[in-house]
Amino acid sequence: MNSKLGVRVNYRRLGVRKLMAVGFTFFVAGLLIASGLNWTSHSVAGEITDGPHVAATAPPVMPSSFAELADNLSPTVVNVKVTKIEKATFKGPQFPEGSFDDFFGRFFKEMPRMPRDHRTQGAGSGVIISQDGYILTNNHVVESAKEVTVTLADKKEYKAEVVGRDPKTDLAILKIEEKKLLPSAALGDSEQLKVGDWVVAIGNPFGLNHTVTSGIVSAKGRVIGAGPYDDFIQTDASINPGNSGGPLFNMRGEVVGINTAIIPQGQGIGFAIPVNTAKPLIPQLVTDGQITRGYLGVNIQTITPELAKALNLEKREGALVADVFSDSPADKSGIERGDIITNYDGKDVKNSQHLPAMVAATPVDEAVTVTVLRDGKERQLSVKVGKLPSDGAALDKKAQPAKGKWGLQLHDLSPQIEQQFRLKADQGVAVVGVEPGSPAHDAGIRQGDVIIEVNRHPVNSVDEAKESINKSGDKDHLLLLVQRQNGKFYVPLEQQG
Repeated sequence: MNSKLGVRVNYRRLGVRKLMAVGFTFFVAGLLIASGLNWTSHSVAGEITDGPHVAATAPPVMPSSFAELADNLSPTVVNVKVTKIEKATFKGPQFPEGSFDDFFGRFFKEMPRMPRDHRTQGAGSGVIISQDGYILTNNHVVESAKEVTVTLADKKEYKAEVVGRDPKTDLAILKIEEKKLLPSAALGDSEQLKVGDWVVAIGNPFGLNHTVTSGIVSAKGRVIGAGPYDDFIQTDASINPGNSGGPLFNMRGEVVGINTAIIPQGQGIGFAIPVNTAKPLIPQLVTDGQITRGYLGVNIQTITPELAKALNLEKREGALVADVFSDSPADKSGIERGDIITNYDGKDVKNSQHLPAMVAATPVDEAVTVTVLRDGKERQLSVKVGKLPSDGAALDKKAQPAKGKWGLQLHDLSPQIEQQFRLKADQGVAVVGVEPGSPAHDAGIRQGDVIIEVNRHPVNSVDEAKESINKSGDKDHLLLLVQRQNGKFYVPLEQQG
């Protein structure tokens, strides 16, 4: 029995070992099979997926450091400090309704509002674009500035002159004087930017000089309602108040944008003006102080799906002409309301956002071919481009007389001036500009006022106004009769010091 028992025991042990060996074998095999199935499942899934496949590319490599780029580019970025003069409304005394003094209250309410000015400080950024001291920044940074101070990376300060502004694109050019050559940034090609490209912003957010932030291009061609030529680069590189006017660089160290706007409620959403928008404007801003743009004379609108259906259009491309201004270049060339402009000077018009910039960039008096779709048929028309009327906000170096010691910029009355400044006047000269901090500005003269008399002498032209000013016996005082809206009042001007 012992032997039998012993045999039985051995058999039992052998059976357990066999079972363990078999179990281990199946376990290993299971792992191998599972691994194989997992690998096979991905391969098969890739093979049976319907539709075209996007070839995988090498993942972008994040720069290990922006230090060298920041070190090279920071000297080209400046801090722009601005002193502005803002107006406060004069309200006059307040009296209870129906009281004895209510008569005086009504009298004060009917009097023209003479504003009281106060100084404010602002700050922004800019980028040196030429070694002789020209700086590119935002118009809203320096608009209405009395004084502009530029601080370089080496802490050296300069008084800057605003040589040109363009409110429509929110760009401006400053000039500082320095005998030695200054470090300047190269202007790149914003058209070559791609969504996902790395970019670096350098500026002075909240007064923190030469702050460097990085991110990527989040989108291109953004329309945010800032102006007629919206075409912004969106980036998640941190942009904050004080960054306005500062440069957006690509990885080659070239300026590809001018940081301009943010969404206050958002994070990682900033907008920059493409440098390709700025490049053709810089020469005009430097030489003329303002931009002369081409003018077609049409109101256009976007072709919505509903309009496309109503007009029996197969494509929603082009700009729909909603109105044609009388005696405009478009009117003279035969463009009609309801036409769809599909091509301008050899370039396709994708939508209504593209056409204004195309026309604006066209030299005045140049003849271009415009293709319109009318009643389902294409027609080609020759248009002689006109000059876009000025909005009166840009610097007008050719205005007469020069602002001089009184700070007045005058213009003869004309239908265009009356429409532009919404004037209703039968006589006098229009005030189209007032220099901040000048005697005229301190006395409360505004753009859009009409000067009827100078030193008690009626004037009906700029030449007559200049003559009356020059004949003044008291060279430090001037008395003007001013019309503002429907009211007239005298304003004394005094030359200080």
